[in-house]
Amino acid sequence: MRFVIVGAGRVGLRTARALEESGHDVVLIERDPTKLDRARTEGYEVIDGDGTDEEVLLSADLESADALGALTGDLSTNFIACMVATHHDCRTVLRIDEEYREDIYRKYASDVDEVIYPERLGAIVAKNALLGGDIHAVADIAQRLQLVEFTVTDESPMRGYTLSELELPADSEVLAFGKAGQSLTIPTPDESMETGDRLAVLADFERLDEVRQLVVGDAQAVPGGA
Repeated sequence: MRFVIVGAGRVGLRTARALEESGHDVVLIERDPTKLDRARTEGYEVIDGDGTDEEVLLSADLESADALGALTGDLSTNFIACMVATHHDCRTVLRIDEEYREDIYRKYASDVDEVIYPERLGAIVAKNALLGGDIHAVADIAQRLQLVEFTVTDESPMRGYTLSELELPADSEVLAFGKAGQSLTIPTPDESMETGDRLAVLADFERLDEVRQLVVGDAQAVPGGA
């Protein structure tokens, strides 16, 4: 696949690396000389120009791109780049800063495919490093929803029971299940939960502790907060 990334700063360059390591083609757009030189030194194709300039964006051949990620630290640049890319039938990802409210941008940037907060993702990594153990925050899905991975322990009251016997609280659902040492997959009702097995659960923040008590069974606190 081929991707266009506007912004060769910290977020943009790390994203480019991750895509390239997965075998994808990446072209970056950057106007800051220092960032541009750094990206080129790492071997990336970089267009020298302003991400709000339609001609610059078109020079990245949006028609053949699978998606455009507007990942600069400037919201106006990101918004304009996404609007141009959308006009050319390109999937778009808009980076915003944590202090901006998602619902506002969902409303006024309805044509954008994804809105992301890199700072929030970084916070999740830090939160997991602090938590450790058998609870792993995967993503903040919405204002009150979080996707969390739980690991079944010896103390779990549901150890030995099947997924069909797991009665989760309201506003929570098992999305994936994996036996110990195996990848997560679509859950099947007759799977038995044993020590080391993992469950990916989507739940309201207020329900996470109840889910923990069922699946983990210890006194660990769970990640949360609106």
